[in-house]
Amino acid sequence: MIAIVNAFVLCYAALFPIVNPIGSAPLFLGLTQFASEKSRNALARRVAIGSFFLLLGSLFVGSHVLEFFGISLPVVRIGGGLVVTAFGWKLLNSDEKPDGERAAENATATVPDAFYPLTMPLTVGPGSISVAITLGTQRPKSAGLSTLAQFDFGAIAGIVAIVGTVYLCYRFAESTVAALGKEGTNVVVRLSAFIMLCIGIQILWSGWKDLGPAFH
Repeated sequence: MIAIVNAFVLCYAALFPIVNPIGSAPLFLGLTQFASEKSRNALARRVAIGSFFLLLGSLFVGSHVLEFFGISLPVVRIGGGLVVTAFGWKLLNSDEKPDGERAAENATATVPDAFYPLTMPLTVGPGSISVAITLGTQRPKSAGLSTLAQFDFGAIAGIVAIVGTVYLCYRFAESTVAALGKEGTNVVVRLSAFIMLCIGIQILWSGWKDLGPAFH
């Protein structure tokens, strides 16, 4: 049970700052301003479903694709840890806009497609995919089948929780934006960025420890 909870927390805490459903809710609201409430709700549901499959595929398949090209898992962990740390640092210390926001600014004033740009890159962009791939490298390799199943169950539950948060934030975008306001949204983003920074350093350290014997 502890392994499931740990995997759930790791997955959710790492993905939340870069997916940033609260920060993306105003963008989703702006992009769908010409849609009816019913259409906006349907778009929110389709975005959540599409985000789930993108993140799930990145989590379970992404690291194997890298292995196919001869990139070892410790190196992937170090590289991914650096990426996660860099994203966390950038979100924590700058006002630069997160995944997909630049693309959202250039979108036309019509009802957009559910996949592009609402699912990718607004919700799940390159940063989110790289984080999911990095999390996939954290799957236990030498442990028993039971431990692996527990990690996978917790990770999938974390992704479900993320896309559920995305759906709720998009579904109730108007009330979310009104309740938090600009300052409240910024506080949530900053706190999440700090957690992401710490997780990135932890993943980096894990990869470095795995490479340690190669230097002896």
